Amino acid sequence: MLELLNLNISDMKKALIIFIVAALVIATSILWFMSFSEKLRLADLVTAAVLILVVGFALFIGFKKMSSARRGEPVEDEMSKKVMRKTASYSYYISLYLWLAIMYFSDKMDFETHVIIGSGILGMALVFTGCWLIFNFRGVRNE
Repeated sequence: MLELLNLNISDMKKALIIFIVAALVIATSILWFMSFSEKLRLADLVTAAVLILVVGFALFIGFKKMSSARRGEPVEDEMSKKVMRKTASYSYYISLYLWLAIMYFSDKMDFETHVIIGSGILGMALVFTGCWLIFNFRGVRNE
């Protein structure tokens, strides 16, 4: 019984880290938006929307892990590990093609380097989120 309690506390700590990181991202994002002295551009609003989506995804995962830990279930079972492994592999391959597309279009357009890198990183986060949603709700076939 004591081992089960320690497992639950350890899983709760892991879930709590997700909430702390999400809170830090939200706080720094608020500071970043407050530092704008000029009018917000469309690119800033798109960045904010993607940031909200990524933080929302992290909070969803945190709540899911926290509720599993409260029920006494393992936070990461075999199915969630399989979904995460499949998500990581597919999002890696899709991200490679995303970066190839970004490199191709960056030659044709005149964007600053930090904008290109930032959009690539945000694109990778969206690809990962999309792959996770597909594999989590559709399921993973036995292979």
